[in-house]
Amino acid sequence: MVVRSLRDEGVKYIYGYPGGALLHIYDALFKENDVTHILVRHEQAATHMADGYARATGKPGVVLVTSGPGATNAITGIATAYMDSIPMVILSGQVPSNMVGTDAFQETDMVGISRPIVKHSFIIKHPSEIPEVIKKAFYIAQSGRPGPVVVDIPKDMGDPTQKFEYSYPKKVKLRSYSPAVRGHSGQIRKAAEMLLAAKRPILYSGGGVIMGNASEQLTELAKMLNLPVTNTLMGLGAFPGTDRQFVGMLGMHGSYTANLAMHHSDVILAVGARFDDRVINGAAKFCPNAKIIHIDIDPASISKTIKADIPIVGPVDSVLSEMVAILKEIGETPNKDTVAAWWKQIDEWRAGGALFPYDKGDGSIIKPQSVIETLCEVTKGDAYITSDVGQHQMFAAQYYRFNKPNRWINSGGLGTMGFGFPAAMGIKLSFPESDVACVTGEGSIQMNIQELSTCLQYDLPVKIINLNNGTLGMVRQWQDMQYNSRYSHSYMESLPDFVKLAEAYGHVGIRVTDPKDLKAKMEEAFSLKNRLVFLDIQVDSSEHVYPMQIRDGAMRDMWLSKTERT
Repeated sequence: MVVRSLRDEGVKYIYGYPGGALLHIYDALFKENDVTHILVRHEQAATHMADGYARATGKPGVVLVTSGPGATNAITGIATAYMDSIPMVILSGQVPSNMVGTDAFQETDMVGISRPIVKHSFIIKHPSEIPEVIKKAFYIAQSGRPGPVVVDIPKDMGDPTQKFEYSYPKKVKLRSYSPAVRGHSGQIRKAAEMLLAAKRPILYSGGGVIMGNASEQLTELAKMLNLPVTNTLMGLGAFPGTDRQFVGMLGMHGSYTANLAMHHSDVILAVGARFDDRVINGAAKFCPNAKIIHIDIDPASISKTIKADIPIVGPVDSVLSEMVAILKEIGETPNKDTVAAWWKQIDEWRAGGALFPYDKGDGSIIKPQSVIETLCEVTKGDAYITSDVGQHQMFAAQYYRFNKPNRWINSGGLGTMGFGFPAAMGIKLSFPESDVACVTGEGSIQMNIQELSTCLQYDLPVKIINLNNGTLGMVRQWQDMQYNSRYSHSYMESLPDFVKLAEAYGHVGIRVTDPKDLKAKMEEAFSLKNRLVFLDIQVDSSEHVYPMQIRDGAMRDMWLSKTERT
C-alpha cells in the first residue's frame, strides 16, 4: 500500500537507506518498476538529494529512512528543507506499534524529534489509513507555504500478511488547513496605487517567487513600472541577473548598489521574502523612509520582523498577475522625470561597472571570484549550480549570473554544510542532459563525500568545483574582522589528496594551481559529459567576501574591503 500510494502520487524517485523497521516496504520495492529507489551512503544525503530535486523541479522530494539512527540522521536535511520552504515527504520506519515507548532497539520518537522542523507529521495507526495519510502528506507538503512532512510507519503497519482494500484518494481536504488561494483585491489595488506614486521604488524578491512559479509575473511587473530589482540569496534567478534593471543580491553580502537602493527607497515591494536577519541587518535602522508592501503566502511571515504598511496574503503568482491587470486598468504610468532621477542615482552607485568588484591581484594566485566567473563563462550561465555554505557560497551567488529560476540551489535559512553535493546529485538524476555543478570548499565537501560512491553506482556525472583554501573561509573571515585574527580551529591542517580520493571512487580528479590553467581545466571538466569530475582548485586563502554589512547597522552600512567602509 505504501509503494502503490507513491506510484499513484506520481513519484519517480525515492532516496533512502534500508533497515529492519522498513524491510516490509523494501521488499515491496523489490517488485516495483515505476518508482526508482536511490541507495545513498548516508541518510542526510538522502534528504539533500530529495531537497535538490524539489528545488529544481518544484515537485516534492521523497525520502525513506529506517527507525532510530536512520531517522535521526535525516533531521538536518529535514530542517534544511523546512527553513527554505521546500516540499518533501519523509517516510520513516518505526518499531512495531506494541513496542513504541518501551525503548526498543532502534526506537526514537521521530514525530516528537522532528515536530519543530516539519510542516506536519503523521504516525500510521492502522494499515488501512496508509493511502489517505500519504495523500494528505503530499497535499500539505506542496500547498500553501511548502515544507517537509513526516510519515512515521511502525513495522507492523507494513505486515504483508494483512490485507486491506486499497483506494488512493483523488483529492483531499483538511478541515483545519486552508491556505489562501488568492490575495485581497482591495489591498492589491492599494499597492498598485502606492507603486505608481512612489519616487524611489524597489522590488525585493525572495525564494517564494521561485517556489511559487511567479518569475514571469514578477518580470512583467518590473518591466511595466521600470523598477530596480534586487533578489535575496534564495531568490536569485527569479529576475534575469544580466538585465539592466537588476541591481544585484541584497543583504549581508549583497551588492553596494542593491543595499544603498534599498536604504534610500521610499516604497519597497517585497514578494515572497521574509525580511531575514541576513537581509535587513539591524531591524531598528532598516530603510527608515520606506513604506512596505509585503506579498506572501504565509500570513505568519508578514510583519514578523518588519511591519508591513500594505500586507497581502496569497499565492505570489496570482497576486502579481492581478496587480499587473489592475495597473493596466488604471492606465497610468510612473512619472518619467521621477523614474529618470531615481535611475540616475542608481547608475551613479553602480558606476564601477561590476556588481561585485574585487582586487584581481598580480595573477600569481587563483582568486575564488575568478573561478566562479570562469564557471559562468564555460557553462554560458545556463548550468544548475548548487553550493555548500561559506565563502564559496557567497562568491557563487555574487559572480554567477542567474537568468532563470530554479538554477541556484543552496541552503539559505539553515546554512547546511554538506548540502551542495547530494543536492547536485538529485538534480542531475532529473536533468541528465544539463550541466550540474556543485561549488564547495574543502570543509563542506568532506561532510558528505561518501556520496562519490552513490554517483558511480547511479551514473551521476556532476562536476565538483572545490575552492580549496585550506581553511574554513567564512569562519576565518570573521576571526580576521572581529577576533584580531586569532584563528581558533579554522585551519584544516590535514587534508586528503582530493584528486586521488576522486580516482579511488572511480571518478576523474583534476588539480588546478596556476591561474593560467583555470579556464582550460574547467573546459576539460565540462567536456567529460559522462564522468564525475572533481576540480580541486587551490585559491587565495586570505580573500574575504565583500561587501559585508556592519553588524546592527543600516542597509547602507558596509565594509567594502579590509580597510574601506561606507
